[in-house]
Amino acid sequence: MKKNLLISTGGTGGHVIPALTFYDHLKNHFKVSILTDQRGTKFISNNYSYDVIYTPKITSNLFLYPIKFFLLIIPILKSLFFLKKKKIDLVLSTGGYMSFPICISAKLLGIKIILFEPNSIIGRANLLILKFAKRILCYSSNISNFPIKFKSKIYEIEPILRQEYYLYKKNTKYNFIDKINIVILGGSQGAEFFDNFILTLVQSLSKKVKLNILQQVNSKKKIYNIEKIYKKMNLEFKLFIFDNNLHKILGNYNLAFTRCGASSMAELIQYNIPFIGIPYPYAKDDHQYLNAKYYRSKNCCWIYRQQELSIEKIEKLIQSIFADNSVYKEKFDSTVDLSYKNNWDNINKKLIDLLNEN
Repeated sequence: MKKNLLISTGGTGGHVIPALTFYDHLKNHFKVSILTDQRGTKFISNNYSYDVIYTPKITSNLFLYPIKFFLLIIPILKSLFFLKKKKIDLVLSTGGYMSFPICISAKLLGIKIILFEPNSIIGRANLLILKFAKRILCYSSNISNFPIKFKSKIYEIEPILRQEYYLYKKNTKYNFIDKINIVILGGSQGAEFFDNFILTLVQSLSKKVKLNILQQVNSKKKIYNIEKIYKKMNLEFKLFIFDNNLHKILGNYNLAFTRCGASSMAELIQYNIPFIGIPYPYAKDDHQYLNAKYYRSKNCCWIYRQQELSIEKIEKLIQSIFADNSVYKEKFDSTVDLSYKNNWDNINKKLIDLLNEN
């Protein structure tokens, strides 16, 4: 008889997209349910059924803790009812503050809890829940701010990617003869700066090298404005806000600019695309910079702090890539080595073995 598994997720795409991937990994081996908050629903397609629970945001203001704790009583009671009604045997949480009441409820009911931490620093919600968890899934055992006494709970896996990302062609171009194909993944955080910087960079860079641009833009208004500028430049380009089919064309590009969210970087590495990382400087605990440092240590990317960034620095890098193929090929070869280890079936087996542990 299949065990009943609840995947708890919410908030941002960085929490919800991995949750959906876990669902796809485990749906044939467990009876899987998804629980999210209202914010998380916008990332879930009609292919998945889910339930919604409201959770107040956990504040860092000590004076508001008593009020927030009182407000958490209701979602904890709802979570207790939900877990008992669904007869849940296991809870897999992908983080975010909405996971707090469901994990507290699971602990009260004696249900095994597995956490997921894709970042190079443990998230605050995961840190609060860690002592109750049986295991925590991580991409590395070297996690900043991780309590030493709980190190044995770390279960290392390769980055979690949607199954489609294993089915389409990867980048094979490591020679820049006449053109550079650039994919730009800005994300939602600090989008104003990112969009403006990239626009200025493309305008300047296109005068020196031939470009083909695939660019994520933050709003329809921005798409309209940037489109007008690129058309005047006779630039080869495609703009999008969110593209659920990005995996089908990503392999056509050989360099990326990106914020340093864990999922975005893992997807680029899987497609053998070295990237220029510009971490969002106001991310909690500077986790994007720490994420990027991991890939820099593997020689897969370049990192630039936003406050130190300039058009001149990036242009100099791009020109060095054109002038000396080895500058890029070292990074390309490193992405190939990393992506070779990431295999859907291997991760699937690891997850099933973990969830079936006593």
